[in-house]
Amino acid sequence: MKNKRYLYLVIGMISMLFAGVIYAWSILKVSFSEFNWTAPELSLNYTLTMCCFCLGGLLGSLINKKIGSKLTTIIAAVLTGLGFVLTGTLNGESIFLLYIYYAVMSGLGIGIVYNVIISTVCAHFPDKKGFCSGCLMMGFGASTLLIGNLASLLFESDAFGWRKTYMFLGIVMGLILIVAGIILKVPSKDEVIKPVQNKKVHKEDFEIKDYTTKEMLGRFSFWRVFLCLICLTAVGSSVISFAKDLAQSVGAEASLATTLVGVLSVCNGLGRIIVGILFDKLGRRFTMIFSNILTMAAAGCVLLAVSINSLVLCIIGLVLVGMSYGSCPTVASAITSAFYGQKNFSRNFSVMNFNLMIAAFIATGCSTILTNTGGYLAPFILLLSLTGLALILNLSIKRP
Repeated sequence: MKNKRYLYLVIGMISMLFAGVIYAWSILKVSFSEFNWTAPELSLNYTLTMCCFCLGGLLGSLINKKIGSKLTTIIAAVLTGLGFVLTGTLNGESIFLLYIYYAVMSGLGIGIVYNVIISTVCAHFPDKKGFCSGCLMMGFGASTLLIGNLASLLFESDAFGWRKTYMFLGIVMGLILIVAGIILKVPSKDEVIKPVQNKKVHKEDFEIKDYTTKEMLGRFSFWRVFLCLICLTAVGSSVISFAKDLAQSVGAEASLATTLVGVLSVCNGLGRIIVGILFDKLGRRFTMIFSNILTMAAAGCVLLAVSINSLVLCIIGLVLVGMSYGSCPTVASAITSAFYGQKNFSRNFSVMNFNLMIAAFIATGCSTILTNTGGYLAPFILLLSLTGLALILNLSIKRP
């Protein structure tokens, strides 16, 4: 069973790699430059996608409980793939069709798949919650670099173009997720591996139990964790939306700025698996504070970079932003399982993930501040302040 679960982990990572394509919007949106759609209209599509992604996670937990992970994943795969295929048929007449096909259909589908795959695969790793979550999140985070750049190459290809690329990605994603849905299974009671307590991990003083979503929402600890994650995720979410422009503002050439977006994606993936391992080795409290300090350093470094116009500091800051942003979903997954149990993990995790939706709106607010002030100082002062608030909340989290 121990060997079999690693096969499930690999399948889960491949599935998440393709599902994470929603983070490649900064690359995929280039294809719509031929239409008369404005930048704010296209930006709204990403915000709507993240909203539908979060709603899809909650919907996936409800459907999964009713009809099982296999059928739920297959339905989500069809929804995701069809959304991309239909996006490839757009003619520019109505941007609302883009919102329906890409944001609603694909966003919901990916949100459902995200929730089901993480809850299914992580159920096989009760002894390595952080490691498992980190590996799955790494696949999700690396999608921009791998799938996003592949899409960019196909966009420029005479044989494909952007329409056929969207259709190709939709068909491939749909098939891969369908295969994953057929293979992945929740372990039976006899197959569950009992975790061994790591003596190096500081054992927190609380009763281990399975909380329902209602019980979880009634705990003050949940709201502290939730608000803390919003403040931390907002930094990465904001920077991702204007990373290329940020690099160019401090002197980076266009080619280097594009490369730095890829570096940000790689560090996003690395941050997820590193923090997952730290969670297993050193415990929840150390890992959350480490993630918080990392995010604070990232925001502070970029703020200093734009203040003194330093490209070197900006590059360091983007690396730290990528790693800090990657740490947040891994912490969210691992702490939901550790604090509130595995029995209702699917639904509880989907609720915890709503921090991404609120963080996306903060990112939109930072973009508005950037436009109104004409510089990056004000947005990053706000983001750095949020990391300070997160640290205060972080230090107060003790038990579920």
